[in-house]
Amino acid sequence: MSGTSHNAQSRQRLLGRLATGRTLTDNLFHHVVPEALCDRPIPERHRIVFYLGHLEAFDWNLLAGHVYGLDSFHPQFDRLFAFGIDPVGSGLPTDQPADWPRQGEIREYNARARARLDAQLERDSFVAAEAAGGGFSYSNEFILNVAIEHRLMHAETLAYLLHQLPLDRKVAPQLAPTPTAMPVVHKMVEVPTGKATLGSPRGPQGVFGWDNEFEQDSVDVPAFAIDAYNVTNGQFIEFVRRGGYEEANLWSEADWDWIQAQGIKHPQFWVRRGDSWCYRAMFAEIPLPPEWPVYVSHAEAVAYARWTQKALPSEAQWHRAAYGTSAGVEPAFPWGNSPPEPAHGNFDFQSWDPAPVNAHPAGRSSCGVEGLLGNGWEWTSTPFEPFPGFRPFPFYPGYSANFFDGKHYVMKGGSARTAGCMVRRSFRNWFQPRYPYVYAAFRCVSS
Repeated sequence: MSGTSHNAQSRQRLLGRLATGRTLTDNLFHHVVPEALCDRPIPERHRIVFYLGHLEAFDWNLLAGHVYGLDSFHPQFDRLFAFGIDPVGSGLPTDQPADWPRQGEIREYNARARARLDAQLERDSFVAAEAAGGGFSYSNEFILNVAIEHRLMHAETLAYLLHQLPLDRKVAPQLAPTPTAMPVVHKMVEVPTGKATLGSPRGPQGVFGWDNEFEQDSVDVPAFAIDAYNVTNGQFIEFVRRGGYEEANLWSEADWDWIQAQGIKHPQFWVRRGDSWCYRAMFAEIPLPPEWPVYVSHAEAVAYARWTQKALPSEAQWHRAAYGTSAGVEPAFPWGNSPPEPAHGNFDFQSWDPAPVNAHPAGRSSCGVEGLLGNGWEWTSTPFEPFPGFRPFPFYPGYSANFFDGKHYVMKGGSARTAGCMVRRSFRNWFQPRYPYVYAAFRCVSS
């Protein structure tokens, strides 16, 4: 195949991914009743209306500004919708619905931004390198991948925001029946001593990754045991019933202050109805599914692990359990090198809610650990820090570096609302420890 044909195919593939991502995020707003677009379902976050403009503003600022040098047609919106809020700060946002532009104005901005970018993208061969910095250069194709994955990340952010909306503020789709769950036989599996390869080597332009995924780092990991499955609602309810939220010695001082100040007595996704527990699914309230993974903050996961006299895995331990093999060769995915498929896990927008933790045996790792990709990001004990050789993107310098502050922890794996391209081995997510709204699960380890 000639270089010209390859470039043309690559361009069409990327433009197709961009169009698919736009459809995905556009459709998410259809699940919000119009009068709820100015709601703020999570106090620490922007109102939903911000995200209506943010996705196009990000693409415009990145591509029009850093790659193509196009003149802005609406500088005010470029700035207003440029950045979200990290839920670590001195106070909650105080803006009011009237402070935001009308939806019609935002949609007009979105349409105009897309039209101007699309015209430029159709003319671009994606061959020229742009945004050189730090001794490296990044092709237009690489930077378009940044825009696409940023949009897909926000498809998940929007999902967990909408999850917290009252049911009467959402429009439910047609949902498939929930399959019958098989009983979960909880156990721990042994992981022998070996190496864990974190990150990705900085290589050809065709290898995409975010700045915190580079460079590759090899870590020696002593033998340990790890839960074969994520901790379930059925397990965590015993922690609740036996007073785990009342035992100060299970929590760090900061976590205990948070629990007390917020009056937290159970996971955010649970609802108490008399003597029974229910689960706040995306579009319905249902009896608490005992086989589903429990979604909790890092603080709650650590407290539970201490209660069981175990710990959360480090990032290296998680990698070793997911990708370690007796041959010493680490595959691309826990199950091997074949591309991700629905049988391997609950990811890539297959479902609005979790599945039972034992629902995807085809995704089992060589060590015998299941459910590693999808169904809930997995907390680790590792603070979010750069790998040796880290270099920030010159066109997005704060993407990772702003969060190397000791206040965030690495998460691995993915959720039901995580795009398939981001269940790659090197991908890292991160959140602060006292934030209970994300689709975050966990499993425990012992030495």
